[in-house]
Amino acid sequence: MSQLLEKIDKSRLPRHIAIIMDGNGRWAKEQGQDRLFGHFHGVESVRNIVEGCAELGVEYLTLYAFSTENWDRPEYEVMGLMELLVSTIRKEVESLDKNNIRLHVIGDMQMLPESARAELKEALDFTKDNTGLQLIMALSYSGRWELLNAVKNIAKEVKAGHLDPEQIDQNTLQQFLCTGDFPDPELMIRTSGEYRISNFLLYQLAYAELYFTNVRWPDFRKENLYEAIVDFQGRERRYGKTSDQITESTVNQ
Repeated sequence: MSQLLEKIDKSRLPRHIAIIMDGNGRWAKEQGQDRLFGHFHGVESVRNIVEGCAELGVEYLTLYAFSTENWDRPEYEVMGLMELLVSTIRKEVESLDKNNIRLHVIGDMQMLPESARAELKEALDFTKDNTGLQLIMALSYSGRWELLNAVKNIAKEVKAGHLDPEQIDQNTLQQFLCTGDFPDPELMIRTSGEYRISNFLLYQLAYAELYFTNVRWPDFRKENLYEAIVDFQGRERRYGKTSDQITESTVNQ
C-alpha cells in the first residue's frame, strides 16, 4: 500500500472533488506529438482517477472535460475531441455500471453533436440506478453560462407567477443550477501548473479548498490524487469564521 494512501483519514474525505483536467496539449507537445495525442492519453488518467475515488469512497467527482470556450479551438481538435468522447463513453459504460458508478452530465448539451448526445443519453440511462460514486462530466460547460441560464429560468418562473421575487434566496438559485442535486465541491484540483479556475463552477467553489499541481493531466495518477487529499486534510476549513470559533464548535459537538 502506498505511504500516501496510509496517511489519508477515510473518515474525513472530501465528499465532492472537482478537477480541471489541464495540460493534455502541452504534454503532447513535449512528446513531439499532436494535441489530440494528449487528449487520447488523458483518458487513461480519467479511468485511473475515477477508480481511485471509487476505491476511497469519495461520493462525488466532477471532471471539467470541455468548456464552452473550447468550441473556439481549431476545428480538427474539436471534432477529434468529440469522436474521442463518443468512443470513450461507449467503451467505459459497462465498466462504470459494473463498479456501481452513476454518470451525470452538466453543460449545454444542445451544442454537442447528435452522436455525442445519443451516446451520453444511453450511458446516463444505463447507469441511472447505480448508488456508488456519482461521476459528473462537465461538457460544453462554463460557470457564467450556468449562472445566466439559472437567472433566465428563475425570471421565467417569476413571470409565470410560480415564484415570488421576495422569496428568492440562495437555495432557490442553487436549485436552478446544473448541480442542484449535488453538494458543493470541498476540494478543487487543477493540473498542469495554471493558477485559475477558468469559469468552472463559479458559484459552487465559494468555499472549496483549491489545490494546484504542475503535473500534466496525462501523468496524473492515484498517487497524485492521494497527495491532494492529504494536503486537503491538513488544512483548517473556517468558512469565514475564526480558528477559535471552529475549535469551540468542534469541542461542543
